[in-house]
Amino acid sequence: MTLTRQDSFLALHEAFKPRVLGYVRRRISSDQTAEEIAADVFRIAWQKRESDPDPSIGWLLNVARNLIGNEYRSRARTVQLQDRLRDSEAVKCQGGDDDGARGTIAAALGRLREKDREILQLMYWEELTLAEVAQVLSCKEATARVRLHRARKSFEKALPQQLRPTGKD
Repeated sequence: MTLTRQDSFLALHEAFKPRVLGYVRRRISSDQTAEEIAADVFRIAWQKRESDPDPSIGWLLNVARNLIGNEYRSRARTVQLQDRLRDSEAVKCQGGDDDGARGTIAAALGRLREKDREILQLMYWEELTLAEVAQVLSCKEATARVRLHRARKSFEKALPQQLRPTGKD
């Protein structure tokens, strides 16, 4: 009995997923990111199944290595962007017209998780609607609404007490 391509791929996935995931986890500090990268390795293997129907572990780990490199470059770009944002906010704050509030706000944003910071930036800096934010994040509008709510709460907690909104029940 011959295996179909799908069955063959499922067998490949079952056989090599622990090794690929272990390889990625040893190089990436976030379990969630490691899981995503490992899934991407097998997504790419599935997409390339016509040209390489039965990839080896070496090929899979090479794909993982390339994806890990992409992740490191992405992180570096994110840090550079955050540094530029902080620097631009610091320059604005040196004007003295806001008593350092912008710098404090920028610092609070810097303490947020990347996901929270991203949704706040999309809403308030890019001035996107909730529907547009959902499209950018590839999620449903209701999911984006929940993420925005959580990000706002996290941001509020990251602010010093004197800058937090008052009058809430």
